[in-house]
Amino acid sequence: MSANLAGFPPRYLRTPEASRFVGLSIRTLEKHRIYGTGPRYSKLGGRVVYRLEDLQSWVESGAKASTSDPGASAVLPAKRHPAAAQPQAVTTRR
Repeated sequence: MSANLAGFPPRYLRTPEASRFVGLSIRTLEKHRIYGTGPRYSKLGGRVVYRLEDLQSWVESGAKASTSDPGASAVLPAKRHPAAAQPQAVTTRR
């Protein structure tokens, strides 16, 4: 945990607050959640919440030193990706 958050209980942000924190629209953050390309989140009842640390680490995972820097990882666009595709359900006829 970072030094400036030490001593405080974990801070959770709802989707509107989290979207402002990372600088994305609410809808884009929702799409990232749907496609599995976004930050980690939790559900409390029916509410989606994000830990500040998870938002920060997700943003930092896309950090680059220059446009030619491949970086360790990348933040993928909020769209369906082959690696995140769900297996197709098999239907059987009777």
